[in-house]
Amino acid sequence: MLSFEDLKDRKEKIAVVGLGYVGLPLALLLSSHFDVIGFDIDEKKIAELQAGKDRTGEVNVANLRQANVLFTANAAELSNSRFIIVAVPTPVDKETTPDISILQAASSTVGKHLSKGSIVVFESTVYPGVTEDICAPIIAKESGFELNEDFFIGYSPERVNPGDSVHTIDKITKIVAGSSHESEQVIAEVYKTITNIFCAASIRVAEAAKVIENTQRDINIALMNELSMVFHKMDIDTKDVLAAAGTKWNFLPFTPGLVGGHCIGVDPYYLTYKAAECGHHAKTILVGREINDGMPKYIVSEIEDWSRNQGKNIDTLNVYGWGVTFKENVSDIRNAKIAEVYLLLQKKGVTLQVHDPHADAGDIQSEYGLPLQSELKDAQADILIVGVAHKDYTLLSEEAVASYVKQGGLIVDIKGLYNKEHFISKGYSYWRL
Repeated sequence: MLSFEDLKDRKEKIAVVGLGYVGLPLALLLSSHFDVIGFDIDEKKIAELQAGKDRTGEVNVANLRQANVLFTANAAELSNSRFIIVAVPTPVDKETTPDISILQAASSTVGKHLSKGSIVVFESTVYPGVTEDICAPIIAKESGFELNEDFFIGYSPERVNPGDSVHTIDKITKIVAGSSHESEQVIAEVYKTITNIFCAASIRVAEAAKVIENTQRDINIALMNELSMVFHKMDIDTKDVLAAAGTKWNFLPFTPGLVGGHCIGVDPYYLTYKAAECGHHAKTILVGREINDGMPKYIVSEIEDWSRNQGKNIDTLNVYGWGVTFKENVSDIRNAKIAEVYLLLQKKGVTLQVHDPHADAGDIQSEYGLPLQSELKDAQADILIVGVAHKDYTLLSEEAVASYVKQGGLIVDIKGLYNKEHFISKGYSYWRL
């Protein structure tokens, strides 16, 4: 079996399969200690990385250009590595069923180019059992090798938070687990070079730990979203309630909002899918998902109510949307719930303009069919929706924000970034979760 010493002495290489938000920062960190191969099937992305360009914005450009990483789209290069980390996306389909096809394809590719004695570590979020019951057999079939004899597997779930410069890989604890005691020791030693580690009791435990991390957050946000609906009917400001309740020492600081992206809005479905396979209906988790997935429709219904109260037909209104990425200060548009808000409004006939300082116009057009502005323009909209808390928007004064809205118009401040009293005192309508 591969030894840590061979990796440390650069007699053997580490390969990272999948160079997105997870794989790229990991490859760069590891390259400070090991010889690293960075593999991705996206040839355009590889060309960008070779030119020192990171489309995710997650790594320092200077570090990328100086990194000792061989970026390649040639899968044959994987045969030169005996420690392979798989960090590919695991989304859900339109029916919210886990889609592990990308992970299966990556496992097949790894298996075709696997050397004896290799260790394959998976970082992709999955439900318990995927690594051992699905990925390992694919690798065994493609390689002709036997698990725990000719090759070994491990799991170390990613904990990347896009746009977060504080909780980076080197500042968090990484869970690790291996298919054998010896392979787990090698896996642990590799990750120890870049961060703290925690050895889980088994691969299944590590998989379960990952999938509940975001499930817990999802349920807590769902509670806040439901409370915001209740308090709105009572004419109570949710933000004021949370400020008061937050003075208790053990009150959890969650706030209402749109839950999208590739983690919190997806991971719970992996757990509920496996629970159903085991004969259990995960009621709490699914109710939380239903609430959070329903927030775009709720927001649009509130906008419709305002329009009716103003005696206006919604299809006569101009709407200016600020922000279209799934969270603040990132370019990632996967499962962006604010985009769903815009699309729902578009279907109702509004005239829509959308701005985002981080998103790529081509990606937005391709994914959502929305035209995108890169610079704020004088819209004089009937309704301004501040949908994402980008720094560009948080730095604007209330006066500057109001200048984009017609007098008496509506400001939908989804994250509660601004002082509502200011707008109300100036004759504007204001709404937030």
